[in-house]
Amino acid sequence: MVKINEVEVAEFKFEIQNMGSIDGNKAVYNIGYVKGALSEVTKYAIIIKTDEGHQGEYVMHWGGTAASMAQTVGLAGNLIGRNPYHREQIYDDFKREMRQHDHMGQGAIDIALWDLAGKSYGASVAQMLGGYRSRIKAYASTYHGDHNGGLDCKEAFGDFAEACYEMGYRAFKVHGWKDGEAQTEAANVLHVRKQMGDRMVLMLDPCCELRTFADALYVGRACDDANYYWYEDPFRDCGTSAFAHKMLREKLKTPLLQTEFVRGIEPKADFLVAGGTDFLRADPEYDLGITGVMKIAHLAESLGTDVELHATGPAHRACIAAIRNTNYYEVALVGPNCPNAVPPVYTCGYNDQLDCIDDEGFVPIPDGPGLGVTYDWDFIRKNQTASKVFRAG
Repeated sequence: MVKINEVEVAEFKFEIQNMGSIDGNKAVYNIGYVKGALSEVTKYAIIIKTDEGHQGEYVMHWGGTAASMAQTVGLAGNLIGRNPYHREQIYDDFKREMRQHDHMGQGAIDIALWDLAGKSYGASVAQMLGGYRSRIKAYASTYHGDHNGGLDCKEAFGDFAEACYEMGYRAFKVHGWKDGEAQTEAANVLHVRKQMGDRMVLMLDPCCELRTFADALYVGRACDDANYYWYEDPFRDCGTSAFAHKMLREKLKTPLLQTEFVRGIEPKADFLVAGGTDFLRADPEYDLGITGVMKIAHLAESLGTDVELHATGPAHRACIAAIRNTNYYEVALVGPNCPNAVPPVYTCGYNDQLDCIDDEGFVPIPDGPGLGVTYDWDFIRKNQTASKVFRAG
């Protein structure tokens, strides 16, 4: 029986230009446009090797935080001696192992195991999942609004939507200001629709910044008036109260998109059945890997609704290739004059920057073995800040 004989989890850093803290907190989720600023971002990679010489690897994008890495390291040693093709069993065992935590570190392991399997079989992960799409339409998903000359007013959001439209995007999602000021948010919702007319599908994601249920309702009614495609994680319950969002759904026409902050299939099922959302959210980095995302997609399908994948990455594209009931790929996060803060670690042309779309607004699905990407390990090693290695014996 083939066995895993080595696992490495490697942390590395890189710098991004014109990005900095927009609310005084030094965290990757609080960055936005700051002209001339240089921010250091830390991510991590995982490599899983077998005694037959096969190898799977993955570099985390938005899920690659220090907290997630600690969970990945905590699980990685338990892979030694296991069959790498027993992904379902590993998923189940590790889910129990992480029962006192949020499961964020499990995704990297499962994704790397899928990459390993694909490479050993000579097939893409998309193909192994039954993928039939070769591309998927994308939406531009903005950074939060700032007060620094980037997305600093409703006119700036409207102009950026216009620029994205000229590039080929036909859908655009607004992340408003971290101030959580309902009147400003609602005015922005209405302005972007007025500027773009019916040319673009529009979405809104306050990312849990609105302070009260009343504020969420006020902004949601602006989404109704402006015919937004969905309204996502509006207020400070942090996206976890099915009851509160059920009440909100009953008072709005705009569909709700929830469960980005609810991990795994069971609580997402509870949220959906309780009436707290119209669409489900899933992410292979957040939701226990590719294995977890496909379970969530089938849950949504069984109940007649859609699942929208959060953020970017080759694992996300592989899943989307095989999910019928999904609509878009989220090119997140983007803004004028600043990059998407994902790691620049690809030597194969893979790209999740704003210009990753074709002229019709689609991104391609990688079709090479495994995840279909080649990582720049010279860059990762040159910028490595820590490494934990587990070996058999």
